[in-house]
Order: sequence, then C-alpha cells, then structure tokens
Amino acid sequence: MNTEKTDNEKNSRKYDSKNGLYGEYGGIYVPPVLESKLQHLAEVFEKTHHLPDFEEEYAHYLKTYVGRPSPLYHARSLSEKVGSKIYLKREDLNHTGSHKINNTIGQILIAKRMGAKEIIAETGAGQHGLATATAAALFGIKCKIFMGATDAERQKMNVTRIKLLGAEMVLTHQGRGTLKDAVDAALGYYIEHPDAYYLLGSQVGPHPYPTMVGYFQSIIGKEAKKQFKEVEGRLPDHLFACIGGGSNAIGLFMDFLYD
Repeated sequence: MNTEKTDNEKNSRKYDSKNGLYGEYGGIYVPPVLESKLQHLAEVFEKTHHLPDFEEEYAHYLKTYVGRPSPLYHARSLSEKVGSKIYLKREDLNHTGSHKINNTIGQILIAKRMGAKEIIAETGAGQHGLATATAAALFGIKCKIFMGATDAERQKMNVTRIKLLGAEMVLTHQGRGTLKDAVDAALGYYIEHPDAYYLLGSQVGPHPYPTMVGYFQSIIGKEAKKQFKEVEGRLPDHLFACIGGGSNAIGLFMDFLYD
C-alpha cells in the first residue's frame, strides 16, 4: 500500500476550501460588510489559480521579473563551523530582496482579473509594502501602503523606496503605530472602498488569504526540493526558516509537509 498517498488524501479531506477551515481552525471571522467581498475573492482564486494561462503568466513574471529560480547555495564555511552540511535558499536575491515579491505578483494577477482599480496593503518592516508597490508599478495600478507611524520612523529606507515607486504612504498613529494598527487602518479603508483590492502579505487573516499566500509562496519549497535532490540525490534531513507572519516558513515547508 502507498501509505504516503493515503496520508495525503486523509489530510486533504480535513480542509474545507469553501470556508477555509482546517478542522476546527481557520475560517472567515470578519464584519458582515466584508463577508461577500472575501467570498468573491475566494471563488475567483479557486477558479483561476490552476488555469494554464494564469500559471503561465505567473511563471513568466517569476522568471523574467523576480529572477527565479533563486539559487540553492552550499554554505561551506558555515557548514564547517557547525559540523553539518547547510544549504541556503537565496530568497534575498529576488527583485526587491525578499520572498514577498512572489506573493505580491501572484495576488496582483488575481486583482487584475477582478477588475481592481487600486491596491492596498499593510506593512511592518516595510518589505511587503515595498514588494506591493513594486508589483503595482509593474502593472500600472494605483497603490496605497498603510504603515504604523512608529514602524515608519524605524524603517525610513523602505518608506523612501515605496514612495519612489509611486505608491502613497498612509501612516497611522493609532495604538502603538505598528503592524497591527496598520492592518486595522487598511481594513477600515477596504470596507469603505469596494474597488480596492487588499493585498495581505502574511500567512494570516481571514480565508482565503492564508490559502492564497501559501500557494504563491510554495514556489520556494518546490524549487528547494528539486534543487536539493539534484545536488544531494535525496531530501534534506531538516528544514529551517525564519518566521514573522509565516509566509516564508510555509513557502519552504509546504512541498515537504508529507515527506
């Protein structure tokens, strides 16, 4: 019996794609005014992301604009120091310097198909804001980035780069002026502007965002698995990822979940 296939099938049945439920976890817990918007987004994503023309367009921009595949690098000096063979998946070499661009390109392609007139996003350290502003500039869509005033003061370099790309910075002084407050401000704007598309950058929030972000970031793990097998002829013993909102971690882990 192929137990791996059986386990995969058993685990997949736990996920309710309509409501975004993983067993007792997940779902859509938002004000009623957002329910229909998120349901429409979920339906468009489900119908679109596996279409050949969408996959081809997404792959085209990942290759020609983002710079994928990002290399897998054998860190020899670090490996010798810690006594373990270590490879680094170089997401820092992507255009704009992080994994965030994988998701922003993917979601803006969805937004285009929904007829969105404006892209909005939250940012904390500024990297997601930068990647969103970059993708919006690429496709010629108006863009607003919401950021806490405290974070903006700490991350002046990314704030400057976001503005250079033509996006409007909206600073919030609510609460502590950090990421949570930027999310609240962005959601408030989203409720009042039906033509806007909210481009969430982390593996968090109401369905379908965790599913979408995980899907677009899974390119990290798909490439890493193929590249590692090419150089070592097997799967790695361990996977490590830094984590904040979780998109980098799930991006690496997703293709290895049942290995």
